[in-house]
Amino acid sequence: MRIHVIADQADKDGGHFHERLLQRGAELVALDRDDLPSYASIGQTDLVFLLGSDRSAHEPKWKSVVEAESTFVRTALQVGTPVMGICYGAQLMARALGGTSWRADVPELGWQRVDTVDTVLCPEGPWAQMHSDVFAPPPTAQVIGTSWRGPQCFIDDSLGARSIAWQFHPEVTAATYERWVHEGYYGAPGVDTKDLIRQAHAHAAASRNLAHTLTDHALTYLGVA
Repeated sequence: MRIHVIADQADKDGGHFHERLLQRGAELVALDRDDLPSYASIGQTDLVFLLGSDRSAHEPKWKSVVEAESTFVRTALQVGTPVMGICYGAQLMARALGGTSWRADVPELGWQRVDTVDTVLCPEGPWAQMHSDVFAPPPTAQVIGTSWRGPQCFIDDSLGARSIAWQFHPEVTAATYERWVHEGYYGAPGVDTKDLIRQAHAHAAASRNLAHTLTDHALTYLGVA
């Protein structure tokens, strides 16, 4: 199982998802989204995995990067390669398939439960949230998870292969979440950062188990051995 992981050069940590994928014998190949090659040049791959980012897919300064990754995603799906994405990756996938994204009024933070119509591909959690953007799903997608701030998970197979995207962070470890908090990744003044870190460590063990199970279910849905 060969998986190409698209991420920022400065943050390529796939956390619990990477851990589970490696346990299942996957070879993970990192791709820098700022210098993304063409899909045709990467060789054999079974899955494309889009990680999160501290940027926003709708910001004009990232237009060329977003367009390149969107083209990569569409090409992968058109030739039969499934795609899954997290947070920024979900927003990117939404835009690539005909949806959009924008800046939220307030960020969504901490461990939150989601409303779901599919407890296998989008369990209610609670899941880690850390984002300042909202996406509108593509018209061809089926939204299977929401919060009061917007969509949290969608699936789509309109281009041939299956795709799945989560707005929340099922992959994040307590250590990474704490690092994001200290780096001000959430971008919101007046937030109780100590409480966010407390939540991260309080949910650490359960989050790992949930993430491993979700990884397995996602691979089954996407048809990846």
